[in-house]
Amino acid sequence: MKISHGFDSGSIDVVDASDPSHVRLRLRPDNASTFCQWFHFRVHGAAGQPLKMVFENAAEAAYPDGWPDYRAVASYDRKHWFRVNGTRYDAGQLVIEHTPERNSIYYAYFEPYSHERHLDLLGCVELSPYAEVCSLGATLQGREVDMVRVGRVRDDRVPVWIIARQHPGESMAEWFVEGLLDRLLDAADPVARRIRERACVNVVPSMNPDGASLGNLRTNAAGANLNREWMNPSVARSPEVYWVRNAMEAHGCELFLDIHGDESLPYVFTDGAGMIPGFPAGTLAQEAAFLDVFAAASPDFQREHGYSPDRFGEEMLTLASKWVAHRFGCVSLTLEMPFKDNALMPDGQVGWNGARSKRLGAAMLQPILAHLEAVKR
Repeated sequence: MKISHGFDSGSIDVVDASDPSHVRLRLRPDNASTFCQWFHFRVHGAAGQPLKMVFENAAEAAYPDGWPDYRAVASYDRKHWFRVNGTRYDAGQLVIEHTPERNSIYYAYFEPYSHERHLDLLGCVELSPYAEVCSLGATLQGREVDMVRVGRVRDDRVPVWIIARQHPGESMAEWFVEGLLDRLLDAADPVARRIRERACVNVVPSMNPDGASLGNLRTNAAGANLNREWMNPSVARSPEVYWVRNAMEAHGCELFLDIHGDESLPYVFTDGAGMIPGFPAGTLAQEAAFLDVFAAASPDFQREHGYSPDRFGEEMLTLASKWVAHRFGCVSLTLEMPFKDNALMPDGQVGWNGARSKRLGAAMLQPILAHLEAVKR
């Protein structure tokens, strides 16, 4: 039996894999930071052997509250992922007990979204008559900061911005974007058609392609948490935010969505801009109306559980959705999806996964259209 992680988004430190009944592992920190929680590795040669894999430093993870009730994901073909029921958090250690049916099996923190799939998504977009792919700039490792533009830039079109995966380990965010774009570019979908007529939708599917490929949880290649860089981004430390923010300044923004995943809370929820001093009451009413439509469009979304208004202190305006709300005075939301399962609608086999994230992305078109109707130019 052997364990490997030398592939896109691979991440694990192997302490001792000589005994399948007690494999000792450690979560590997981000390449230039101390954040750790993401893991993605391959076990080979263990078909029919009961595995007990112990992550010895799980208590030192960025979000140890994310381990209770969490179940790892596994796949034999990297296409179909299932939850491993033999996952538990015990005495500060994450333990995964599983007997693989095949010689080669992958385990991960959440269903990965590979850079290859990211490029395939852009290829599909490029073939659409309704969209184009633009490069806003380069990351520190030379990857493109890609933006998908749906609809033309015109004075009568509302500028909408959607960004995803500032935190690279939150792969559900790019699954969400794939579902959103699939529907938005569907010629037969009347909701998508109306949005394309009334808006210029700018989508950044992966804000942090370096971190994603490196197998990082929260940071880019320089160790920067991009969602704390929005007040003063720089080409040297956070070029991803620098390029996107410049493009937003050039084209304006009247609706902003920042797509994420939350390690601890087993719900789909949003965090808005109501805590920003002086934020317009009229815009808060628009935010409430947006969420009403979203709740009707997807039963996976709820508003009872989420972040407390005082969660972010002095760092508030370094966050994307808060900075955008302050700068442009528009509806600006952070959307969070669970790494665990949606407690309101649990699925014992897959938990929350890529397919459910895609469905949620498709459902987001309903509140976007309702917002465009309300702010019709």
